[in-house]
Amino acid sequence: MRLRYSLMLALALATPAAMAQQQTPPAADQDSATDVEPADDALDDVEVAASDDPDAAETTTSKVPLDEIRRYVAVFNAVKEAYVEPVDDSRLMHSAIRGLLLDLDPHSTYFDKDDAEEFDEQSNGAYDGIGVELFQQPDNTLKVVAPIDGTPAARAGIKSGDLIIAIDGKPISGEDGMEPLRGEPGSKLTLSIVREDKPKPFDVTLTRETIRLASVRSNLLEPGYGYIRISAFQADTAADFQKNLDTLQAKGKLRGLVLDLRSNPGGLLLAAVQVADTVLDKGNIVSTRGRIAISDSTFDATPGDRLGGAPIVVLVDAGSASASEVLAGALRDNKRARIVGSRTFGKGSVQTVLPLDNGDSVKLTTARYYTPSGRSIQASGIVPDVVLHPDGVEAPATIIDYSEATLPGHLKGDEEGAENYTSGDVLDGEKPIAEALAELKKMVAGTTVSASK
Repeated sequence: MRLRYSLMLALALATPAAMAQQQTPPAADQDSATDVEPADDALDDVEVAASDDPDAAETTTSKVPLDEIRRYVAVFNAVKEAYVEPVDDSRLMHSAIRGLLLDLDPHSTYFDKDDAEEFDEQSNGAYDGIGVELFQQPDNTLKVVAPIDGTPAARAGIKSGDLIIAIDGKPISGEDGMEPLRGEPGSKLTLSIVREDKPKPFDVTLTRETIRLASVRSNLLEPGYGYIRISAFQADTAADFQKNLDTLQAKGKLRGLVLDLRSNPGGLLLAAVQVADTVLDKGNIVSTRGRIAISDSTFDATPGDRLGGAPIVVLVDAGSASASEVLAGALRDNKRARIVGSRTFGKGSVQTVLPLDNGDSVKLTTARYYTPSGRSIQASGIVPDVVLHPDGVEAPATIIDYSEATLPGHLKGDEEGAENYTSGDVLDGEKPIAEALAELKKMVAGTTVSASK
């Protein structure tokens, strides 16, 4: 695979020391931070270079926001001196660092060491919990992006778009709202849930277990027609996709493939790129663009389509997000697949995890991604070629239902607010698979007719 790609994680090399300085009060006396206040005269003319590039430093400078720093120090001192209970310096600094990211966008966040380890565990495919992708909202409630196949959350009927308002009867904390979902395998917890089609909240009791995420599974729908389900994009997803594809082909030549990405919340961008490269012979897969050069990257396919050009139908819904949308967009723009289902979630941004020297990490939005046609799907999603509705109902959804565009503080999309915009539906069950298969057969028939002329 030709990857004209600058590793965004290289950002981490430049940032940990600076961030660590922000986190830690003066080393001489950890409790004396309140005594360290910048003198007015000393700060009035302070300037810092806008870039580490010497040439940039000569042409562009950025003044430190001294009034804001003074205001921060004043609030810090007031809390230290007057809050009803003593507050530890490190706790205040930790909260301040979290605050730097809080209002940027819904996907930038600060990870404590435990949170960072949990994030790594999920990317690598194993952790103890209930198996659900969540987003914490400003009111601290937890919005379900998607339950993960075969996990306690999926078996209990948790759905994309559900709102978790309490855990074991307790309101959700703003600092560690998702942490109570984790715990020893075999232990139980009760979620209080609000669902759009239910008149009042209801409780669901689940049993935690070790979530070993087999992100890919497959079977034959009919002789010659394969089905592969990808539930998330992890480190081993591409390899597992290839193994499943080989297993299906060992049962006989495939005439076509249904690729199911419903309620797939995304994951590792590179995994989605590798899956696309497996069934593409040439062409661009995705590009990313950020404010700095190392956030820009281009991923191109290499020769060799392991499906031999057989038609593909990609099945998506409102829970298909991020890396799922990258894959769907790449296959459609390269005229390699048709998209069937409902409008996708619309998460068109790339996050980079920046490790810090104390074991914590920062997950920062560093770029937007663009499909091969040059389109950003941020806050607009991918509209299928064939639109399906839950249970055959054609009542349109509304933008207030379930999409990136409804998340407070989301990045504005290039096509956001387009006329007649409606968010997608969550498509559960086997019926959408049958409809995707019917569309696939039409494609195969069309290919056969064209080949015979």
